[in-house]
Amino acid sequence: MDAPALLIGDGVMTFGELDDAVGRLASWLLEQTGGPGERVASWSAKTRLACLMPLAAARAGLIHVPVNPLLKAPQVRHILSDSGAALLVANGARTSTLGDGLPDGCAIQDAAIGEAVIDSGGQGLPPSTAEPDDLAVILYTSGSTGRPKGVMLSHANLWLGAESVASYLHIAVDDHVLAVLPFSFDYGQNQLLSSWYAGAAVAPLDYLAPRDVVKAVARHRVTTLAGVPPLWVQLVEIAWPEEAAAHLKRLTNSGGALTPSLIDAMRATFPHADIYPMYGLTEAFRSTYLDPKFVADHPTSMGRAIPHAEVLVCRGDGTIAADEEPGELVHCGPLVAKGYWRDEERTAQRFKPAPRESQYGGTAVWSGDTVRRDANHLLYFVGRDDAMIKTAGNRVSPTEVEDAAVGSGLIYEAVAFGVPDARLGAAIILIVRGRQGGEDEEGLAAYLRQNLPNFMQPVAIEWRDELPRNPNGKIDRAAIAADWSAETVA
Repeated sequence: MDAPALLIGDGVMTFGELDDAVGRLASWLLEQTGGPGERVASWSAKTRLACLMPLAAARAGLIHVPVNPLLKAPQVRHILSDSGAALLVANGARTSTLGDGLPDGCAIQDAAIGEAVIDSGGQGLPPSTAEPDDLAVILYTSGSTGRPKGVMLSHANLWLGAESVASYLHIAVDDHVLAVLPFSFDYGQNQLLSSWYAGAAVAPLDYLAPRDVVKAVARHRVTTLAGVPPLWVQLVEIAWPEEAAAHLKRLTNSGGALTPSLIDAMRATFPHADIYPMYGLTEAFRSTYLDPKFVADHPTSMGRAIPHAEVLVCRGDGTIAADEEPGELVHCGPLVAKGYWRDEERTAQRFKPAPRESQYGGTAVWSGDTVRRDANHLLYFVGRDDAMIKTAGNRVSPTEVEDAAVGSGLIYEAVAFGVPDARLGAAIILIVRGRQGGEDEEGLAAYLRQNLPNFMQPVAIEWRDELPRNPNGKIDRAAIAADWSAETVA
């Protein structure tokens, strides 16, 4: 219990101290919310409080709603309202941006008070007696249309996800894991849980520049680093002290595919590290990983199913596709989430009975992603059926960008789409139809900066007098994207 669990600032929190602090924080959260089953939201940078919230809320029988610290007031208001949060824990600078838009019944507590509770030394709640299937967290993720939707994860989902990742990454008690991904992401939160499951220490980091990551790796003698493709691009472009790079034993990637050239650059920069490409979706946490021994010869593969997951490739009629035959990726097993929070319609569309051939049966996640399986049972990504834009490791709903643009009052209509980008994976393009004689590109850009997080900002805004429509009278998104690409090439 005296082994280090959390490396933060100049301090070290042992597992014994972590357990005591989680109990105290759980007791305080329960007092603030009134009883088990309530939703408690946290909106914070990677403080001690943010690191302990997932365990403390679970111990108190509460349902944690972590909010991405990059989100702006409109998105945060939606998450608080949709989740029915009884409590928001955040600092005053953040909560002041919400104005009068806080939902009824949602109280606010300053994060500084939570930090004081951690240090108070008082008696806390004992370990949780929750059932494995009880709801533990709601993670909000963008959908292809509309505002973010909440994915419901149980205690078992979190526990088995932690055990799965810790096992296939071979995390050990002497490992130091640098947590750079947001805790509002499924894998960002798993950086904490899988490390602590294995008895390893976590060093949380909010970085402003790639150089911050280099310094943190050297300072904490980091052995494990998880990232998304745009971060890896930045990290291989800067100089690494040989000693710092030598600390790293494993590099994991999610949030977009690694290209063969980027893998080569990662190998050259981090010669002592194994590379683990991974594929996942919030509705089932993670589905596949590629064993490092296959990376050199199969760099574009998604790999095979992770422990506790069954991944099938299915035809439209639900039967299993043959080798090399494209089909829908269907995820079965105990990592499957409990559906979307208070959204039976969308839950029914994505969470459906498992294929007959499934060894698990029950409910499966039908991903909407097309993949193929080769003769060695390695999977390869073919395409995505929805309109999501995957940029800088984030899944962005084009509708959310469009709604924000129209909400400015400066335009009538908007269409957002993604185009390939070497650094971001996809860059967001926004095409708008404005008021006649009222082009105000600077005003629209300023409004979007105020109301959308950085990763949702379009790299280009273009104005049109008219937008093409299909025979049903709807805006023809495909035609607009194709016209923009053709004009760019020309």
